[in-house]
Amino acid sequence: MKKAEAHIAKYPKGKQASAVMPLLDLAQTQHDGWIPEAAMEEIGRILDMPRIKVFEVATFYTMYNLQPKGEHHLQLCTTTPCWLSGSAEVVKACEKHLGIKMGETTADGLFSMSDVECLGACVNAPVIQHNGDDLYEDLTPKNVIEVLDGLKSGKKPKHGSQTGRTTSMGVKGATCLHELAEKAGVKKC
Repeated sequence: MKKAEAHIAKYPKGKQASAVMPLLDLAQTQHDGWIPEAAMEEIGRILDMPRIKVFEVATFYTMYNLQPKGEHHLQLCTTTPCWLSGSAEVVKACEKHLGIKMGETTADGLFSMSDVECLGACVNAPVIQHNGDDLYEDLTPKNVIEVLDGLKSGKKPKHGSQTGRTTSMGVKGATCLHELAEKAGVKKC
């Protein structure tokens, strides 16, 4: 309750409902990565807001889980940039390898897969986020299996680009505007 009160204190009097997101996050942390309905009702009571408003926030954002997830929660981006870069094939590879479909958890409770909107790493698409933290980027049906096998064996595969790209470098390697300008025939200033 002290943590909840600290979040609520950040907002002006009468605007305590603004603390709904940090309280949802707190409840999710306290319940092993998911938010039970009873916790959402309690948040509504604490913030003096209708429970449906708490539910609206919790169901809108993909960062909130409304059911238990596997030890390895994989959030797979399938929006346009990832899809154009092959996310559909990456999803199929994950489903086949794990024996589950999107939205399911493996029988051993080890892996869950969720479809999410943009993860903000479009230049390195396709992308998967692991347990809300690490991003695995530049995925292919082959290298995603290596990531899954690494997680299953208890290792933490190197996050970031799985092809060795540095940050958001172009697929053809590092460039600079001067080189591009020269190639285009533009004289240096």
